Amino acid sequence: MIRLAFICGLLGLAAVTAIIIWTGFDQVVTALGQAGWGILWTALYHAVAITCSAVGWRVLIRGSGRPSNLFMMYVLWLRSAVNNLMPVARIGGELLAVRVMTKYGISKNDAVASTIVELTLSVIAVFIFDAAGIGLFTFHIADRHIGWELLLGLLLSVPVIAALLIIQRAGFFGLLDKIFNLMFRNMEKKFSGDAAELDRAVHAMYRRTGSVLVCGFWQFLGWSLGAGEVWLALHFLGHPLPFLQAFMIEALIQASASAAFVIPGALGVQEAGFLIFGQMLGLSPQIAVALALMRRCRDLILFVPGLIAWQVQEGSWLLTSKKK
Repeated sequence: MIRLAFICGLLGLAAVTAIIIWTGFDQVVTALGQAGWGILWTALYHAVAITCSAVGWRVLIRGSGRPSNLFMMYVLWLRSAVNNLMPVARIGGELLAVRVMTKYGISKNDAVASTIVELTLSVIAVFIFDAAGIGLFTFHIADRHIGWELLLGLLLSVPVIAALLIIQRAGFFGLLDKIFNLMFRNMEKKFSGDAAELDRAVHAMYRRTGSVLVCGFWQFLGWSLGAGEVWLALHFLGHPLPFLQAFMIEALIQASASAAFVIPGALGVQEAGFLIFGQMLGLSPQIAVALALMRRCRDLILFVPGLIAWQVQEGSWLLTSKKK
């Protein structure tokens, strides 16, 4: 899987280069130059979406072990850095999140269960967000046939979401334990004694309907307010669009990126999406590509430091364990 992601990443990088050359390198650089410090402010705005997700995630954890919102923002920052910049098919960040939470005193059951439930609710929230954005896009453009095709493509993810919920209801960790035992029956059981307990923790979390609904609301709010990043970037690029159109662009890009989850950071796919959908909403190719590159600048500004912080954290834990 890592090798495939690496190859896809190289192809995506080649696609990004080709798109920049095709649209005109000088014009794209000029547009970015006009944005100036706006690139930094747009990147920092992403903290709004992270905050919303952190607040929602924290709601799922009850009792005296509930962490602060600031700590959950830290966990989400690290998770996003790994998922956006590393070839981990967008799941490595979840494993890191569980590790960080347990290292800071959150029980394993709460850490694992809240991560699974939060991830599921995030998938559902982004589905609703994408459906709303594509629906608005369908009735905004002249060729509605394209919009209906996009909605049909989005509906193909419904069975995946349904399967995710069914597996959790049936007992995800119990199923994983059985698969592991079938594959390595002569080895020590990795999930022995933990599978049923973890499944019960997940089921108990879902039974707290109020917390689940609140978390889902915050997840959807985070995705929706994320459209402000597109709106702000276009403002700094000197080509402002109404927030509703920025909402459409963000939804279309998120849907494209989700479909290309194997490619690290959706390299190439994201840029092509900005170019195609941006032009359909009235942006010039140069501005559309500059907008896409501002999104990449956000990844560098916010998430590269996240990877560094993760490595520093791991080094600190390693030194502490050696002293013991």
